Amino acid sequence: MGRQIKGLIYFFLTDIRYSLMIFWSILLIILVLSLGIANFLLGVENGVYFLSLDFPIYVYCAILGFLTVKEAIPFSIKMGATRKNLYIALGLFFFGLAFVKSVISSTLQSLTLAFTNAAGISSFKFLYLSPLMENAWFSSVAIDTAIMFFLLSIMFILGLLFYQTGLAGGGITVGVLFLILLHGIAQGWIIEFFINQFTEPQMTFFYQLLAVGVIFYGISYGFIRKITIIKTR
Repeated sequence: MGRQIKGLIYFFLTDIRYSLMIFWSILLIILVLSLGIANFLLGVENGVYFLSLDFPIYVYCAILGFLTVKEAIPFSIKMGATRKNLYIALGLFFFGLAFVKSVISSTLQSLTLAFTNAAGISSFKFLYLSPLMENAWFSSVAIDTAIMFFLLSIMFILGLLFYQTGLAGGGITVGVLFLILLHGIAQGWIIEFFINQFTEPQMTFFYQLLAVGVIFYGISYGFIRKITIIKTR
């Protein structure tokens, strides 16, 4: 069991290695170019350049969570992986990936800010989802890990729905969720919720978000336990 889980995690890491290299290479190039632009803005009155490293990483995690169903699960089952081991390995992989990416992102942002302070590039600023991420490296890592794991889990569930029920079942689910979102926006409670969370943020919210991600991933076992290598169309 343990050897199979380790083998599965190694396969998942190998499978995304190329995409990770491309992603981080592009992100680093954008960061370097942004620092150059910010340096030029020093001569501009009130010139400020904002950059977010977090939002592209969140998008990457969401896409990866969805595509993992199509790309990793069928191959793993063909190679003889049990559903239980597959479920455990994917959970460890998702959490490990979220944690490592959050550590890299937070460390890179800390080093960049140290460089801009030393070089006097005061026009460069990072754009954070939560003001709490500005306060400490640990807070940034915890918040990013919670958000990434939540996105990986919820998009993984969505990918399983499309895989097992086809476009019809997945489309209906997305449609219902979209209607609920529109209703919440129209009623104002969704907007009010996010305003409250991100104007007066509390670390408790992000711990709860991580817990919700764990719950969503727990639900996915019901799909994985019955999954086949024949995708519903």
